[in-house]
This record gives sequence, C-alpha cells and structure tokens, in this order.
Amino acid sequence: MSTALMAKRKNRNTKGAAIAQAILEQYQPQTKEEMQDAIKDIFGPMFEAMLQGEMDSHLGYDINDHGYKETTNRRNGYIHKNVNTAYGEIPVDVPRDRDATFEPQLIPKRTKDISGIEDKVLAMYGKGMSQRDIADTIEDIYGFEISHETISTITDRVIDTANEWQNRPLKKFYTFLFVDCLYVSIRKEMETKNCAVYVILGYDVNGVKDILGIWIGESEGKHYWMQIFDEIKARGVEDILFISMDGVSGLEEGARSIFKDVVVQRCIVHLIRNSMKYIPSKEYKKYTAQLKKIYGAASLKAAEAEFERFRQAWSSYPGAVDVWLRNWTHVEQLFNYGSAVRKVMYTTNAIESVNSSFRKVTKKGSFPNEDAVRKAFYLRIVELYKKWNDRPVPNWSMVRNQLAMDDKMQTRILKYEKY
Repeated sequence: MSTALMAKRKNRNTKGAAIAQAILEQYQPQTKEEMQDAIKDIFGPMFEAMLQGEMDSHLGYDINDHGYKETTNRRNGYIHKNVNTAYGEIPVDVPRDRDATFEPQLIPKRTKDISGIEDKVLAMYGKGMSQRDIADTIEDIYGFEISHETISTITDRVIDTANEWQNRPLKKFYTFLFVDCLYVSIRKEMETKNCAVYVILGYDVNGVKDILGIWIGESEGKHYWMQIFDEIKARGVEDILFISMDGVSGLEEGARSIFKDVVVQRCIVHLIRNSMKYIPSKEYKKYTAQLKKIYGAASLKAAEAEFERFRQAWSSYPGAVDVWLRNWTHVEQLFNYGSAVRKVMYTTNAIESVNSSFRKVTKKGSFPNEDAVRKAFYLRIVELYKKWNDRPVPNWSMVRNQLAMDDKMQTRILKYEKY
C-alpha cells in the first residue's frame, strides 16, 4: 500500500499509554467487559485519593504530617458509601473530620450519584422514552437500577423551570408566527378527556426559531386563541408581520384585533386537504398537481389564469371549487411577496413538524394531569432548541431580502433589527 494512502497515526498521550499498559499488566483483561471492570476498579482509589487531597486542604496539613497543627480539628476515620458513576456502582471510603465541618466537593454529602444521571434521564424523557424504557436503559448501560418513582421525581423538578419558561418575556418582534394545536388525553375527575394543546412557533427578525409557549384548553376555539394573543402581547410582543394558521373560525379577526398590521395567511396545505374530501381518491394526484400550478405560479396574473382553468376542469365537483372561491383572497395575497416569502407563509408545515416531535411524547398514552403534559412538552422543547442551535431557517437571507422590497415591512423590521 502506498504510504501516501496510509492514514497518519496520531501521537499517543504518553501518560495515558503508560497508565493503560499498567492496567493491562495488572488486570490482564481478555474482553471488553473485563476491561470495563478494570477501569471501574481503579476509580474507587482515584476518588479516595482526591478526597484525601480535599481533606488536606480543609485541615491545612496532609495525612502524614506529625508536626504541630494550628487547628484542633483532626481526621476521624471514614464513611463508606457506594456511588453511582458512568461506569456503574463503585465503593468509596470518604474521609471525615472530628468537627464535621468537612464538605467534600467531589462527592458531596448525602450524594450517591455522580454519573450525571439526572441530565440523562431528562434527555431520554424529552426524546419520548417511557419510564420503563429509561429504567431499562440505565440498567443496561450503567449497571444500576433506577426506580420509576426516582425517574418521576427527577422529571418533576423541571415543572418550575417549565413554568418560568412559559411566562418569560418574549421578543418584541417576530417576522412569522405559526399557530396550531394538537390533542392529548388527560385523566380528569375519574375520566379521560381529550384536551387541546395550543402551540405557537415564531421566527424572529434573524429567522431563528422560537416556541413562544404552550397552552392547554378544553378544545380549540377563537376565544381561547384571542386570550393567547393577548398574553403574548402582555409578555412583550409588539409587532408581527405574518401569522400562518389553519381554518379556525374567527382566529383571523382575533389576531388582527390585537396586532392590527399583521397579515394572516390561511395554510394552503390545509385548504387542499379540506377540498379533497369532495374529490374521488383516484383523482387526487391530478387534482393536487393542478392546484400546485395556482399557488406555485410566478405571478398573480398567471395564478388567476391557472385558477380559471382549474374551475373549468373541476366544475363537476362544486364543493371542492367552492373551498377555493371562499378563500381566494388568501391565495391572492401570497403574490404581494417574493417566492421565498411565499414558501414560508403559505403552509403551517413548520409547526406541524414541531407537533410531530411532540407526538413522540404523547404516544405514551394519557397523562395524569396538566403538569405532566407541560413537563413532557417542555423537555421536548429543550431537545428542539438543541437541534435548532440558534441557526436561521434555510434560505433566510433570500426571505429577508424579499421582505426588504416592501417599504412598509422594511420600516417595521428596521425598528427592531440590530446591526
């Protein structure tokens, strides 16, 4: 083999290599399990040596110092504890002092878990794993058991954090909001009810995603949406360019009553689904292809010409055509903006993707109460934030340029955009 094709071997850490060699000579492991046991075996003495160092610092003298001491406090034996680590359960002798003033930092008092297991449990719960799956995974990977009660206690600690997040101040300006709701089963008063969870996804002035909040109500309706819009205004939102929504009656008027300059856009994908119930299934492909020529047209004039052809071609299905006649203004207004803006505003797919992520945690069945819903959804949102990583949505630079071509919108954006 050519040396040019051979991967260059990285220089090994000489200290690490020496330690590894000593472990191999002492334990002579033959399998990866035996190697893990060997590593686990040396962790106890390592912890104990580090704790002795903490005790030396606390007392002001080391363990072998037999000279004069400025303090009357002395070492007072050890307390034995088994601690859970990323390598499993390890026995450790923690030193004590006579005055009981020693506060170890490596393994704090009353602590038996230094594995970071709480963060791992929260992450797994946020990814939609059930308590049983989490318990099984912890035992398989780390070799110690964790009860369902412990998992519940760990995840319950985020409820206050979730409430703080829900009530946090919001940004003053959002370019796009996407509103939708999904239904979850909650056990209430000896029965299970389907409750609506309202969700708002926003794009800020830089095209970065944010979930403004989640709200739980008996069912979806315009009055509840108006309360939500009132709340987000009270939390600091001053202006919104676009709101994309499905067809909840009265939502459009409710949004405009609070944010008077907002453009409310009906989701074209929802309109397609609503109109398809009037179309035979064998005609779906042909029907949707012709609709795409309308909302995907290069200009309003071209869209109007395609719409006329659509009306003639599907006149034998008046129910389907009527859906588009009643909502034609929502198609027309798309062409007030560039194609990149249109692609963002004409569908609620962005928030439906978020709701699809939420369904990973709702698939576990009914929730015992509303706090359990908030807990599960908040942990899922934390995972989404990690995934989004404060990056703008794809093609945002083109969207921003096209928004700048509208003088009124550009003026509103510049009021909040920071350079």
